[in-house]
Amino acid sequence: MSWLSLWWRKPALKVQDPENSRRGLSRSYSGRDVGAEGAMNLAAWWACVRLNSQTVATLPCGFFERKADGSKVQATSHPLYALLHDSPNADQTAVEFLEGMVAAICTNGNAYARKEFGVDGKTIVALTPLPSAPGAMNVRRDDLGRLRYRYVYRGKTYDDTEDRIFHVRGFGDGGDLGLSPVAMARQTLGLADAITASAGSTFRNGMKASVFFTAPPNVKMDADSRKDFRKTFIEPYVGAEAEASAGLLEHGFDVKTVSLPPKDAEMLLSWKFSVEEICRWHGTPPVLIGHAAEGQTMWGSGIEQIMLGWLTLGLRPIMTRLEQAIKKRLLRPEERLRYFAEFNVEGLLRADSAGRAAMLSSLGQNGYITRNEGRALDNRPPMDGGDVLTVQSNLVPLPMLGKQPPRAVQPAPGDPI
Repeated sequence: MSWLSLWWRKPALKVQDPENSRRGLSRSYSGRDVGAEGAMNLAAWWACVRLNSQTVATLPCGFFERKADGSKVQATSHPLYALLHDSPNADQTAVEFLEGMVAAICTNGNAYARKEFGVDGKTIVALTPLPSAPGAMNVRRDDLGRLRYRYVYRGKTYDDTEDRIFHVRGFGDGGDLGLSPVAMARQTLGLADAITASAGSTFRNGMKASVFFTAPPNVKMDADSRKDFRKTFIEPYVGAEAEASAGLLEHGFDVKTVSLPPKDAEMLLSWKFSVEEICRWHGTPPVLIGHAAEGQTMWGSGIEQIMLGWLTLGLRPIMTRLEQAIKKRLLRPEERLRYFAEFNVEGLLRADSAGRAAMLSSLGQNGYITRNEGRALDNRPPMDGGDVLTVQSNLVPLPMLGKQPPRAVQPAPGDPI
């Protein structure tokens, strides 16, 4: 079983099913039923989910310990460090695991993983991803008010308490579950799927309009005549691989067009609008998935601000949900004041070479970071004497002008002053 099938496990979600959300939504106005798997067949939905999932999963997720002085250090000795940084289970890397969790949140509104404990019954040694579709995961509360999760995994039925499940909720209304984006976006997805089907039908028919043949009043056609007429005047001209492109109608027959041409139906504009609608559901700027609005270039000086807005309004909520879920559901209560997970977004904020050099220079010259800390940001080795904070001294009080500043190190006996 592939890991992708865990996130979209059958039974497939359908927008008309009462269980597709906690509200029992009805079918879409377009009459198209698009579930999670069908949504991923739409290029815009796939691109948004892929972009969000891959970006969050490939950002470094550090696991830190908070010291008494407020500083933080990598908690490499904690068992969760290896799970979050390297491999959460025997089959996946940390990137693959987080990628699946974010994809489940963006599609079904919830992501689940089963906590596997060591021999002491307290230490988490693995995180196994679980199906996230509403039909595959049943979430309820027992008589004591505890959340319980009932699901089938590898042919075996489980009924676990919340202490055994790592549950990350997407955007919601404060309930036990996050709201399903696929269920809530059923109208947008149904329309996008209908446009795709209409375009496919148009090209399947060789871009030919639907027509009816009208016979003159004095012509009466029996079954054999109709069959012969279809074989001669319809079959050679229908389909994308039609052999004939022109024909001669006899005995006063005429052709009447009954379909709306794609141009009049504004198919391309509707298709573009559906892309922008899907991007709204994910908080993804359309230009980042290859869709530029009229008058907008794909790349330029404005893309940096778009990236910053996407990070702040689109990705940051997802990363914060993961960070807080790790703290609440993977750490014991006595550990939560000391340990925490945090994504490093430095890679997304990296500017061009000139801008980055100016930023590092300013940070180093104003005592914000040491030279070696700046070199580490560029993956360069440390240098001798680079662990000292320094500041510019060109701005000094007027009474100090022309005076020798005090030396930081006392001279040894015999050294010139």
